[in-house]
Amino acid sequence: MSKVETQVESLLAEILQDTAFELVDVEYVKERDWYLRVFVDKAGGIDLDDCQNISERLSTKLDAADIIGGAYILEVSSPGIDRVLKKDKDFVREAGKIVDVTLYAPLNGKKLIVGELEGRDENFLRLKDVAPLPREKVALVRLHIDF
Repeated sequence: MSKVETQVESLLAEILQDTAFELVDVEYVKERDWYLRVFVDKAGGIDLDDCQNISERLSTKLDAADIIGGAYILEVSSPGIDRVLKKDKDFVREAGKIVDVTLYAPLNGKKLIVGELEGRDENFLRLKDVAPLPREKVALVRLHIDF
């Protein structure tokens, strides 16, 4: 995690303390412009007013702390129904749910594996009825959506 992301997480911990909100993730990435993306959630989901409130409070703290030297675009949003699982707590919370696992390279001819999440440890991602997947081969894990 970058220094900016770590510092922003600290500011968000202050903002979200004693609230129903959970910080899901922070990304500071260069696309065409620099983006600071903050993903938050709460039981029942978040709405536009929640995002606006958090964005305004974070923006004030970011300006005061002067963490980011140049221009950037701040986005505060929900992680979505197909949320990406990154942190250990994500894998614990979502155990038993169906996930899409994208691999860096095909394994047994497949780069996408769909299965029921059992958990994750230091070395492996575990899905029900699937051989343990080495973590270094896993590019992305997200909740599965049936259309």
